[in-house]
Amino acid sequence: MTTPNTPATDRTDERLTQLEIKLSYTEDLLDTLNQLVATQQDRIDLLLREVGRLRQHGGGESMAAPRNPRDELPPHY
Repeated sequence: MTTPNTPATDRTDERLTQLEIKLSYTEDLLDTLNQLVATQQDRIDLLLREVGRLRQHGGGESMAAPRNPRDELPPHY
Protein backbone atom coordinates (compact mmCIF):
# COMPACT_ATOMS: atom_id res chain seq x y z
CA MET A 1 0.00 0.00 0.00
CA THR A 2 1.36 3.40 -0.95
CA THR A 3 0.83 6.53 1.02
CA PRO A 4 -0.71 9.49 -0.74
CA ASN A 5 1.66 12.28 -1.70
CA THR A 6 1.41 15.29 0.50
CA PRO A 7 2.52 18.76 -0.60
CA ALA A 8 5.65 18.38 1.56
CA THR A 9 6.49 15.06 -0.08
CA ASP A 10 5.90 16.53 -3.54
CA ARG A 11 8.26 19.43 -2.76
CA THR A 12 10.88 17.05 -1.41
CA ASP A 13 10.63 14.87 -4.51
CA GLU A 14 10.92 17.93 -6.76
CA ARG A 15 13.93 19.23 -4.84
CA LEU A 16 15.56 15.81 -4.99
CA THR A 17 14.95 15.62 -8.74
CA GLN A 18 16.43 19.11 -9.23
CA LEU A 19 19.50 18.15 -7.18
CA GLU A 20 19.97 15.01 -9.26
CA ILE A 21 19.80 17.08 -12.45
CA LYS A 22 22.33 19.57 -11.11
CA LEU A 23 24.61 16.74 -10.04
CA SER A 24 24.43 15.24 -13.50
CA TYR A 25 25.38 18.57 -15.13
CA THR A 26 28.15 19.08 -12.57
CA GLU A 27 29.62 15.64 -13.28
CA ASP A 28 29.54 16.35 -17.01
CA LEU A 29 31.23 19.72 -16.49
CA LEU A 30 33.90 18.13 -14.31
CA ASP A 31 34.63 15.50 -16.97
CA THR A 32 34.89 18.21 -19.63
CA LEU A 33 37.22 20.34 -17.51
CA ASN A 34 39.40 17.33 -16.68
CA GLN A 35 39.72 16.56 -20.37
CA LEU A 36 40.58 20.19 -21.11
CA VAL A 37 43.26 20.29 -18.41
CA ALA A 38 44.78 17.04 -19.71
CA THR A 39 44.86 18.46 -23.26
CA GLN A 40 46.48 21.69 -22.06
CA GLN A 41 49.09 19.74 -20.11
CA ASP A 42 49.92 17.73 -23.25
CA ARG A 43 50.38 20.98 -25.17
CA ILE A 44 52.55 22.47 -22.41
CA ASP A 45 54.73 19.34 -22.41
CA LEU A 46 55.06 19.53 -26.20
CA LEU A 47 56.01 23.21 -26.04
CA LEU A 48 58.58 22.58 -23.32
CA ARG A 49 60.18 19.84 -25.42
CA GLU A 50 60.18 22.15 -28.44
CA VAL A 51 61.82 24.99 -26.49
CA GLY A 52 64.45 22.58 -25.20
CA ARG A 53 65.11 21.33 -28.72
CA LEU A 54 65.40 24.89 -30.06
CA ARG A 55 67.84 25.79 -27.30
CA GLN A 56 70.01 22.81 -28.18
CA HIS A 57 70.00 23.52 -31.91
CA GLY A 58 70.17 27.29 -31.66
CA GLY A 59 73.54 27.38 -29.98
CA GLY A 60 73.56 28.62 -26.41
CA GLU A 61 75.89 31.57 -26.99
CA SER A 62 73.89 33.14 -29.81
CA MET A 63 70.82 33.36 -27.59
CA ALA A 64 72.80 34.74 -24.66
CA ALA A 65 74.78 37.31 -26.66
CA PRO A 66 73.28 40.81 -26.82
CA ARG A 67 71.94 41.67 -30.25
CA ASN A 68 72.86 44.83 -32.08
CA PRO A 69 69.66 46.63 -33.21
CA ARG A 70 71.50 47.86 -36.36
CA ASP A 71 71.79 44.25 -37.49
CA GLU A 72 68.00 44.08 -37.61
CA LEU A 73 67.34 47.12 -39.81
CA PRO A 74 64.93 46.53 -42.67
CA PRO A 75 66.52 46.25 -46.13
CA HIS A 76 65.43 49.76 -47.25
CA TYR A 77 67.82 51.48 -44.78
